[in-house]
Amino acid sequence: MAIVSNIHAPTPPFAGRRWPSRLYPGDLAQTGWVRADLAADLHRLAGLPAETSENLVLCASEMFSNAVDHSRSGQDVEGRVVRTLHMPTAHTLQVAIIDDGQRTDHTEFQAPETPDRSVDEWEQAERGRGLLLIGHLADRWGTRSVLDFPFCQGLGTVAWAEFTLPEASR
Repeated sequence: MAIVSNIHAPTPPFAGRRWPSRLYPGDLAQTGWVRADLAADLHRLAGLPAETSENLVLCASEMFSNAVDHSRSGQDVEGRVVRTLHMPTAHTLQVAIIDDGQRTDHTEFQAPETPDRSVDEWEQAERGRGLLLIGHLADRWGTRSVLDFPFCQGLGTVAWAEFTLPEASR
């Protein structure tokens, strides 16, 4: 009699579901691993449409790139980035990227935000489209400090994006 294991079989969505957090070196060369690991984790969720999965992976890679580009995560040799994935509700997936905090070569901390530009300015811009893309693909997104105390500002930023599961996958 053969024993069939369902250890890797997709499971249905449920509120409070958490995947293990993943830690990456703060190096843009790791972006492929971030994408591959997230796609593998999402594959474990039954009924997730391919488009939702692809959008979530794209947004996470943009947030990872921003963390490496704009925080101490990409500046220091020991810089790192943490990726989390969980379901705050049975109908919502949230991915978050946590960086190492304020760069030492900048005098002031600046949380990521979408620049306010005209259509013409966006056409000429060489950078800054990642957050615009996240704002378009995610149902909700934002940033917050890792620690919510005024004197801890700059110690790390959490960038997050939420995706609502379509009715068919619920």
